[in-house]
Amino acid sequence: MNLSDKLLDEMGLRYEDLNLTERETYNQQVFNVKNITIADLKEHINDMKNSVAMQLSDLTNVDEQYDKDIFLKARLKNYILLEAFLTSPDKAEKALRDSLKNIKPQKGK
Repeated sequence: MNLSDKLLDEMGLRYEDLNLTERETYNQQVFNVKNITIADLKEHINDMKNSVAMQLSDLTNVDEQYDKDIFLKARLKNYILLEAFLTSPDKAEKALRDSLKNIKPQKGK
């Protein structure tokens, strides 16, 4: 069962329940998912990292900067971790360990 089929199933739908336009969209999505390569993912992640970096560098308003800064940094960290997982298991383990170093245990737990 592919991802699209799983989503339909979770929504209580079947392919036969879709109208013509929905079926065309569904078929296109299934086709797109099957053709994604690791290289495509790496390129997309790199593009997204660059986009976040540009947004971080463009922040000028102090109030805007505080709110968006945290969000953008979290996105950037996620892209870096994902890229590390795709690039090599060793890099992934190091990135995950580095990320977990910053998490402080809560008192009482």
